[in-house]
Amino acid sequence: MEQKNIYKDMEIDIEKANLDEKTKQKLLKNVLTLKNKKVNLMITGATGCGKSSTINAMFNMDVAKVGIGVDPETMEIQKHELDNLILWDSPGLGDGKEKDIQHSKGIISKLNELDENNEPLIDLVLVILDGGSRDLGTSYELINQVIIPNLGDNAKNRILVAINQADVAMKSRHWDSENNKPEPKLVEFLNEKVKSVKNRVKEATGVDVEPIYYSAGFKDEDEAQRPYNLSKLLYFIVKNTPSEKRLAFVNSTSDDKEMWEDSDEIKDYTAEIQKSFVESIVETS
Repeated sequence: MEQKNIYKDMEIDIEKANLDEKTKQKLLKNVLTLKNKKVNLMITGATGCGKSSTINAMFNMDVAKVGIGVDPETMEIQKHELDNLILWDSPGLGDGKEKDIQHSKGIISKLNELDENNEPLIDLVLVILDGGSRDLGTSYELINQVIIPNLGDNAKNRILVAINQADVAMKSRHWDSENNKPEPKLVEFLNEKVKSVKNRVKEATGVDVEPIYYSAGFKDEDEAQRPYNLSKLLYFIVKNTPSEKRLAFVNSTSDDKEMWEDSDEIKDYTAEIQKSFVESIVETS
């Protein structure tokens, strides 16, 4: 994303802008204030949904790979501090009733935790679904019975649902491997899956979610990771983050260009993310 010097770039742009001195000083002060704000993002999902590969791609990390060994490697919620972004990586559900109860209690406890201002600690929850699975029962239980009931009245603005592994949603059929994107028939299938998830959550909870689909692009160790729609996923995360905390993502995301290259091209998501950063500065009182 090449956002590492964005603070300095913003300050330079403000200084050069055709604005009166009072406005310039206000915007510069806003940048100084906002770049110290922290955001808490919880990432969760059923076992095998690709949570680790998503984190590794988006945040240039190397958290434990899923699928290695018999037992899940993440037994407790793991905290990762990336500059002003704090990631809460929760264990996957779906490895037995007792473990699911234990993990659910941990998630519920974290969702009900308050910060020093007596506000909910967790700003946003990203729930990842396995796009290659026909059985999403565990994921729906997680969303409908664990996450949403513990997000309070503002649940709609604090949950994001993303369908991973879009490349294998139809058992690897209709995926253009050369160009790393879905063919029209797969796009139609994925859009129907998005609609189905949206309807199921709405029927169970009354909460409107707007799922998106992507592929974290997990490969074997000797192959390069090549995500699809990762920039769209980051865009949705940033847009759903409270405006005054969005700049927390500036120095936290991967600076590997290849992670962000392939997307559905509906929007220039990188430009939209930058626009969200600017909006947060202008809108700050």
